[in-house]
Amino acid sequence: MAVEPLIEKWQGSVAEVAIGATAKDGGTRSHAVVVGGETGLPFLADTPAMPHKPVVALEIWDTPPADWPDELAACYQKVWNDPFAWAQSCVADHKAQLLCVRLQGSHPDSGAKTAAQQQKFISGLLKKVKVPLVIIGCGDDQADNQVLPACCEAARGEKCLFGSAVQDNYKTLAASAFADGHSIIAESPIDINIAKQLNILISDMGVPLDRLVINPTIGALGYGLEYAYSIMERARLSALSGDKMVAMPFICFVGQEASRAKESRVTEREFPQWGSVKDRACIWEALTASSLIQAGADILVMRHPAAAGLVNKYIETLTA
Repeated sequence: MAVEPLIEKWQGSVAEVAIGATAKDGGTRSHAVVVGGETGLPFLADTPAMPHKPVVALEIWDTPPADWPDELAACYQKVWNDPFAWAQSCVADHKAQLLCVRLQGSHPDSGAKTAAQQQKFISGLLKKVKVPLVIIGCGDDQADNQVLPACCEAARGEKCLFGSAVQDNYKTLAASAFADGHSIIAESPIDINIAKQLNILISDMGVPLDRLVINPTIGALGYGLEYAYSIMERARLSALSGDKMVAMPFICFVGQEASRAKESRVTEREFPQWGSVKDRACIWEALTASSLIQAGADILVMRHPAAAGLVNKYIETLTA
């Protein structure tokens, strides 16, 4: 007698969020990326719980980064003085299906680019590359409140994903992104209760839940990854149990956290027993990303192109 597998049924599901508008939708992107839609826990056998694969976004900056590890910087130094060339290289050479643009040049300590300058930059970038865009501010509230609305306007109709809205500074971005047809990243400090409260505040402004993505904030391998993993698990279990206010896809800034790790920076001369830093920098980011996929991450923002390649292969293997 055949034994049927015991498959757990959940009453809730994760909202689907679309990034990028093709000509059919009134935009100019070559394709759209859809994330979310899960009706169960990730990668369990015999359960059709994941209609969309996790997706890797390669991160680019509008200004050359000053604090990236040498091994990571070496991957892009030929192009990172020209952010248009950097973006085109990610698409052409590394097959990126999604780009994350960090407007770090708006920060007072990184050049203080004006809203008009960044608006012109985003308009130009949309013409240079045709993949969907995630667009992130510099982290300075005053600068972001001026720059991000201008960039939302420049990208109107392209269904970008803008971030980040935080509990103390969400109204300006939420209003601008919603008005111009974009989705919003809601960022909370590894706290499921704050994440839920922020989603409620943004939705109270009229933003539909299928236009929100959660950034739970994470730690890299060896630097708080296990705690971030547990918070993501709790949020996903709540979503599947029917709590719509945490039932959004996750975005995880893997490259940002992994490149801070000591293991991604110190050379083999300092720690010869650790082996080549070239391999270490790649592996540290890839292992962080592959772990978060198991916790339910939908978008992984990565920096090291070789690590992104390994993670894309991992995703294909899991979903084969």
